[in-house]
Amino acid sequence: EEQLELIGNRIQRLGPINLAAIDEYKIESERKDYLDQQNAELEDALNTLQNAIQKIDRETRTRFKETFDLVNGHIQELFPKLFGGGHAYLEMTGEDLLNTGVTLMARPPGKKNSSIHLLSGGEKAMTAIAMVFSIFKLNPAPFCMLDEVDAPLDDSNVVRFCDLLRDICEQTDTRFLVITHHRMTMARMDRLFGITMEQRGISKLVSVDLQTAERIRDNAVA
Repeated sequence: EEQLELIGNRIQRLGPINLAAIDEYKIESERKDYLDQQNAELEDALNTLQNAIQKIDRETRTRFKETFDLVNGHIQELFPKLFGGGHAYLEMTGEDLLNTGVTLMARPPGKKNSSIHLLSGGEKAMTAIAMVFSIFKLNPAPFCMLDEVDAPLDDSNVVRFCDLLRDICEQTDTRFLVITHHRMTMARMDRLFGITMEQRGISKLVSVDLQTAERIRDNAVA
């Protein structure tokens, strides 16, 4: 009797029996299986994403280093042509290729400056031209527009600038559209386009083929 009473008390302490527990267990088990499957898919996606990021980082480092070396070689070639001497080069500011900066060191002939900020306005413009065309030579476009880039240049630098444009045209299929007010730059171009106003308030586009104009002039003189 004592044992029966003890067991009865224990059964009472268990509380009411949930007859739906088996069905609830089945539902929760199915939900757990579904969540486990979703978690496995997320982990697979995360691993795939991490692998893709690592691959992109490797390719980025490789392509950046290749591009850096090419541009560095181009600017070391173009800078002396524009300045008639001197040298320039690119320098990385850090070891991590994904986060490093790039410094441009430019030293015109006869100068030992340690920063590009110490260059004159014309020298900065020429250095910028050398840098732009060093990048441009990686993948030359069919057309390139230059807007008053020769404005701060003196006559000797304008000659070198025009010689550079001529060399690039001969080496590639690129054609330059140069907006300028410099007479020496105009004289070195193949064709001139200008706006004239023969009548007040009426603008007119004028085009001159300089080579044809020179032949007409030579024939007239002969």
